[in-house]
Amino acid sequence: MAIDLKDYVATIPNYPIEGVLFRDVTPMMENGESFKEAICQLAEIGRELKADVIVGPESRGFVFGAPVAVEMGVGFVPVRKPGKLPRETISCKYSLEYGTNEVFMHKDSIKPGQKVLIVDDLLATGGTAKAAANLVEQLGGVVAGFAFIIELEGLNGREFLKDYEVRALMELPDK
Repeated sequence: MAIDLKDYVATIPNYPIEGVLFRDVTPMMENGESFKEAICQLAEIGRELKADVIVGPESRGFVFGAPVAVEMGVGFVPVRKPGKLPRETISCKYSLEYGTNEVFMHKDSIKPGQKVLIVDDLLATGGTAKAAANLVEQLGGVVAGFAFIIELEGLNGREFLKDYEVRALMELPDK
């Protein structure tokens, strides 16, 4: 019997702020079969795009990106919030669907010419994803593409990332 990953996504209205319909992948992570299936599907995307390394934004990008890297036999590079990385970093500021943020990456984490797959749980407006891509490109890496568990329909994240290959395991409405 095939696993329908949509069965492992919880929907929480008005979180983290009024009017936002939060799509929670925690149930997917809590179930071994669904978590493994998601990792295998994301790793297949990485293999198709010939990624040399996986980048994952904090925090769910860590949860999904690190095991994808292990499955593929490649390295994993974290993209972190301010003050979390101990060595010299580069940064990028960006807008979220409900605020602003800044992300950081170690300055020596991506080698020029490396093909990078950026993995995260959710594509909404694309701000976090684009910031991660900017960091990769600042270091001379090539963004092979993006792989998400969920793409929210109606928020134009894919359009914001139109210069890149964008894949998602499922699409869900944003409202």
